[in-house]
Amino acid sequence: MSTVTTREAPSPAPPGLPGTMQALVVTEPSRFEIREVPVPQPGPDQVLARVRAVSICGTDAHLVRGDYPGFWPPAFPFIPGHEWAGDIVALGPGAARYGWKIGDRVAGTSHDACGVCQKCVEGRYNLCENYGVPGLHKQYGHNAQGADATYVVHGVKAVFRLPDGLSYAEGAVIDPASIALHVANRGKIRPGDAVAITGAGAIGLLAGDAALVRGAARVIVLEVNPLRSAKAGAMGFETVDGSVADPAAEVRARTGGLGVDVVLECAGVPAAVQTGLAMLRRGGRCAAVGIPVTGVEVAMQRIVLDELELVGSRATAGEMRHVMPLVEQGRIRVRDVTTHHFALADYGKALATFNDPASGAIKIIIEP
Repeated sequence: MSTVTTREAPSPAPPGLPGTMQALVVTEPSRFEIREVPVPQPGPDQVLARVRAVSICGTDAHLVRGDYPGFWPPAFPFIPGHEWAGDIVALGPGAARYGWKIGDRVAGTSHDACGVCQKCVEGRYNLCENYGVPGLHKQYGHNAQGADATYVVHGVKAVFRLPDGLSYAEGAVIDPASIALHVANRGKIRPGDAVAITGAGAIGLLAGDAALVRGAARVIVLEVNPLRSAKAGAMGFETVDGSVADPAAEVRARTGGLGVDVVLECAGVPAAVQTGLAMLRRGGRCAAVGIPVTGVEVAMQRIVLDELELVGSRATAGEMRHVMPLVEQGRIRVRDVTTHHFALADYGKALATFNDPASGAIKIIIEP
């Protein structure tokens, strides 16, 4: 039987649960398989959950390809997956004192930060200053084993109660919805603002909803894929073909030549960052959540002379609780961005569908 090598030796499964489970194991860049691996045991202040649904994130596709060598993941073999929902089936020592019990429905997020560094104390645990330090910080599915499996262990700081009104599939998109709300918060959108979004993937479309939640008067979505652009239009957003010679000029033309107040950069490619800055009006702000794998040249003269702001937006920092009622109310439409469902055994087909621009895939749900 194959096993997964981790930094910590696997412990026996909790009583009453099977000893092994199925998991997606990435053995090396661009190579993965479904293996039988030991069911992990929750440690202090941790829970073990039965994964009912886990979604594919763009970061997962990069990680499987090996685009972040030695960082995400630190080493192979590795189990990815960080956007998930399920049921608690076992409690580690101390977890019950936080109110958790077996049977609770939960949605997970990736950052399990130290809680004591200055950034954590200030509520910015996504920027934990002990990131990756063994025993102090874990980012599940990135530098710690993830949720593309039948069971997953998470610290109590990284799980949130899933409302009864939300399905597991919807719960698996709560984490990206919270990321979308975080980038809208980082953009400091104000009521009446004109907002442009680069990229109509799941984060971009959910960020469009988050912009409206914050009071944006209009949302313009730039996308090069016609299927995704059509989805943005069907959700009621203005659309611009991002493949035209100068999409920023089109956005400026639609805004009286001034440009938009805020850009949410959700594509993660250098050209999108440059376009995003080019369509800002003076004093505008671009919040970037996409992660380019190569460098980006920016027009520093204009950034200085027009007092533009370019800020990063990493994961989520407290938005999980706030986004759930918005999802329940249909104001952030996770169901609209979910396009495909696959079994864990069909992960290869699911990932190929995710990577195929002609598939129309946006958010793919895996159901172990």
